[in-house]
Amino acid sequence: MPELKGECLCGKIKFDISGPIGTIVNCHCSMCRKWHGAAFRTRTLVRASDFRWLSGGGLLSRYDSSPKVTKTFCKSCGSNLVSYYKDALDVIGIPLGGIEGDVGKHPELHIFAVDKAAWHEPSEDIPQHEQLPDETSFLRKIE
Repeated sequence: MPELKGECLCGKIKFDISGPIGTIVNCHCSMCRKWHGAAFRTRTLVRASDFRWLSGGGLLSRYDSSPKVTKTFCKSCGSNLVSYYKDALDVIGIPLGGIEGDVGKHPELHIFAVDKAAWHEPSEDIPQHEQLPDETSFLRKIE
């Protein structure tokens, strides 16, 4: 797999991913919609050991969005960056909007569709789940 690169809107914070990414999902929960200012957040997971910040560390700000999740963003332009999970230190959540180029995969499902924006109806031909599916281990599968 080729190395993936990403950055914030102003380009001051840059990162790369040297390994595979996990399942890609479109999350419609109200927190993701508010965080990204969009109908949903397209996201995946990567192994923490495959992720590194390349520049802009001093501009990285953090927000504890829940007791178990810390979200990061650029102090300069406000771009949403990665999420850290206090109960899963081996993975990092990546919003795909900041990745440059083709990640080689497509979204596989919609999650938290019960919270979707009233003005948006997902049109992709992929499964929609009202919440997280009962078996969520596939979300952590990275290959």
